[in-house]
Amino acid sequence: MAQDTVALIKDRLSIVEIVSPYVKLTRAGKSLRGLCPFHKEKTPSFHVSPERGTWHCFGCGEGGDGFSFIERVEGVDFKGALKILAEKAGVAVEYNADSRENHSRLERLRAAMGRASEWYAGTFPGSLGEAYAKKRGLTGDTIRNWRLGFAPDGWRTLLEALTAEEFSIQELLAAGLIKEADGKPGTYYDRFRNRLLFPIRDTAGRVVAFTGRALAEDDLAKYLNSPETELYHKSDILFGMDAAKEAIRARDFTMLVEGQMDVLLAHQAGFKNAVALSGTALSERHLSLMKRYSENLMLVLDADAAGLSATAKSAALALRAGLRVKAAQLPQGKDPADLISEDPKEFLRSVSDAKPVVEFFLSSLSSQEGDSHRLLRAAEDIVLPLLAAIPSPMEREHFVQITARVLGLSDEAVRESLRRLPRTADTASTARIAVPRTPAARPAHEVRSQMLLAVLHAYPDTPLANRVKSEYLRITEAHQLPPDVLPEPALFEAERVFGEDPLEDAADELLHAFEEAVIREAYQESVADLRKAEAAGDYAAAENAQRACARISARLAALEH
Repeated sequence: MAQDTVALIKDRLSIVEIVSPYVKLTRAGKSLRGLCPFHKEKTPSFHVSPERGTWHCFGCGEGGDGFSFIERVEGVDFKGALKILAEKAGVAVEYNADSRENHSRLERLRAAMGRASEWYAGTFPGSLGEAYAKKRGLTGDTIRNWRLGFAPDGWRTLLEALTAEEFSIQELLAAGLIKEADGKPGTYYDRFRNRLLFPIRDTAGRVVAFTGRALAEDDLAKYLNSPETELYHKSDILFGMDAAKEAIRARDFTMLVEGQMDVLLAHQAGFKNAVALSGTALSERHLSLMKRYSENLMLVLDADAAGLSATAKSAALALRAGLRVKAAQLPQGKDPADLISEDPKEFLRSVSDAKPVVEFFLSSLSSQEGDSHRLLRAAEDIVLPLLAAIPSPMEREHFVQITARVLGLSDEAVRESLRRLPRTADTASTARIAVPRTPAARPAHEVRSQMLLAVLHAYPDTPLANRVKSEYLRITEAHQLPPDVLPEPALFEAERVFGEDPLEDAADELLHAFEEAVIREAYQESVADLRKAEAAGDYAAAENAQRACARISARLAALEH
């Protein structure tokens, strides 16, 4: 694709034209501002700079250009955003020879999947698939809206139908619609036979795969999923996300249920923020997809032992990714689909009574274990890893106190157990999960650093900027801070904090606060080193840490005076 296409779109469309259909903007100095579309807020913290063609939210820390905004708000990848903006700008998307060939091949696969979905939907009326769907309580509207289909019990019915429409065998193989017979090269047959089919769509609503539910009692595979293809990567896709994303934004939480039937019945009952996995465990990429729309997750999985185990694993991964996680308690032996079909009000009560996942497991374990010793052992196995996965020290401490109270222990006993918890591969993976850093989560000196850099950028070559620059360099060198760069938030910070005429005493105050923040952070790190050394019995390290605390405390006292 020629870079000229992107440049032409940016020339024809201003950032304001791109954002304003989604956000009501009002003038605020050089910028425009409004309520962020990506998280709930009452005070506008979403800023748009027409001059730079960028946007940034001080509430959730997200930002970028027009393309990244469309990716986030529409839930599409860059190519999807390019297509949307190209149509809006009246620009034809151009591809080079290699890109054109790849684009054409992928479009053929998408066309094959779309045609297969329509073909399966056409065979649905009057089929065993329709009888099963209605038996489970699905309405005609739900069946039509989700385009459920039926795969007949023939070996080559779909294959013959699509090859007659000039789709090649290789295209159908690449799309995962047919298979080659074992030991019979050149012999092909339909992957799905005698099954109720659920189309799986990407966030743009394009069919990329299917899940087939067996209709024969003797079928060994109850559910059969499409294989991984160029269109379908199961660790990237959440079933129902294309239909759920707006409700997730509006309700500010994702409801994760067990399977496709759970999703359909949940949406039918009004819980339109429900999604499900498709034949795989919860992945970091799934969590990243969820966080586009909300940082809150509710797990509504089966109430059997396997469902509770899946809840614990999913919760730990989600907590490490920075999501706030709740879990709903379903009646024993019921899955979401069963409960919604039998008693929608009971399902609503379960969802309304959902608890933070640590409290959920404390309650579940307490009700299951009458013996206090076995309860403690179960809590060590399940609850402690969840506590360790919580990235916020304040939130972790809150749940440490709740855990101690439920188990009849002291807070310190729970903290000591946490300190002794072995670092597992899952715990170590925390650092690999990319979590957007909000302003509140950034170190204090980093926030001050960005604001100082904003002064330099907004007012270059002025006596004020030169003095700020000199002092900033002195402080960063004295405290051995890494050289900083000028991030996009700093540019907005200059306009938001300093306005048109920054006062010199404001810069003085900022410099002072910056140095104080750096020293306080260094002091906290030294105290942590001291406690760690004392706990390990390393008296030499403890003495060094004690001296460092004294030095830093003296520097802080001098600064305060």
